[in-house]
Amino acid sequence: MKLFDNTEIAFALKSHSQLERAYFLFRMIQNQPLVRIGSAVTNFAIKAHLPIEGLIRSTVFDHFCGGVNEDDCMPIIDNMHNNGNVHSVLDYSVEGKDEEISFDGALEKILKILNFCEEKRSIPFAVFKPTGFGRFALYEKVSAGKSLSEDEQAEWKRVVERYHKVCKAALEKDVPLLIDGEESWMQQSADILIEELMEIYNKDKAIVFNTLQMYRHDRMDYLKALHEKAKVRGFHIGMKVVRGAYMEKERARAKEKGYPSPICANKAVTDENYDKATRYMMENSKMALFVGTHNEDSSYLVMQLAKKYNIKKDDSNLWFGQLFGMSDHISYNLANEGYNVAKYLPFGPVRDVMPYLIRRAEENTSVAGQTSRELNLLKTERKRRKL
Repeated sequence: MKLFDNTEIAFALKSHSQLERAYFLFRMIQNQPLVRIGSAVTNFAIKAHLPIEGLIRSTVFDHFCGGVNEDDCMPIIDNMHNNGNVHSVLDYSVEGKDEEISFDGALEKILKILNFCEEKRSIPFAVFKPTGFGRFALYEKVSAGKSLSEDEQAEWKRVVERYHKVCKAALEKDVPLLIDGEESWMQQSADILIEELMEIYNKDKAIVFNTLQMYRHDRMDYLKALHEKAKVRGFHIGMKVVRGAYMEKERARAKEKGYPSPICANKAVTDENYDKATRYMMENSKMALFVGTHNEDSSYLVMQLAKKYNIKKDDSNLWFGQLFGMSDHISYNLANEGYNVAKYLPFGPVRDVMPYLIRRAEENTSVAGQTSRELNLLKTERKRRKL
């Protein structure tokens, strides 16, 4: 039996009712028209302030999220760590807030999470999205090299200050900080800023991590160029390597605006690009790698490379990560083998986290084989338990 086929280890932490709920959910997600209709109805219900939070909470929210606040997440965090040796990354998943008050609120939230990380070994990283700290349109303008008004310059200065405040706290507490990747047309400004932060805060080890979305065909060149800068300026590189989350949006915008799509031609090319990035990082020193993947082949490859380059399974510069509620067969079997594994654990008020959850459901339907694989594993485990 291959490592990731072991459903007994994969679902050991799920009760019978949780297993049945997961099976029911993924059967629903497998139906594309149903996901589209469900997403539209949910969006409408939230905007119309209809009382649907209880229903959402007991189904999709509780499967993919840790709770409505940090304390709510603690029983799940403790259970995963104590009984499955799987760590957690507390991910404040409130999206689409565009006011200064919400950016300052997000900053306070991340600073609070850094305190949790310092106290609990089960939470090894903090994480935030660039648009958690500033307006999307502002990043977009800076990325395009457009001149900013006086107000916008002051606004960008505040964005940069938020980054510095959180990076400084992360360095003081010795807690690495993952910064998520977003859409290509705003990402350049975030990349430039994060490079500057790496130079300041990653002198002795990787504290600041950027994210490489490898469905973009330019990211391998970007990684190599960054490596050259790091060698000259003497800093460590921290990278979370993922395939990417905005493929359809990226392609649609490129078509609409008439520029070449930044996305790889097909999934095979993306997979190849992804594996090139992990291989490059593992064969070079002064690099810390967070392998964000739900792909079994990529996971096996990283395990082989770790063996080849004599990287210990529990080396602090090598982590695997998956989303909570998905790919438990990868997470728990890797942890059982002694590798560092962390689940991204989204949390936040039910209404505010719904855009994230809808995107998650839509992604699952668009990634070929993702949902059917989850279903097959759940079927196998149901059968095993009955026997």
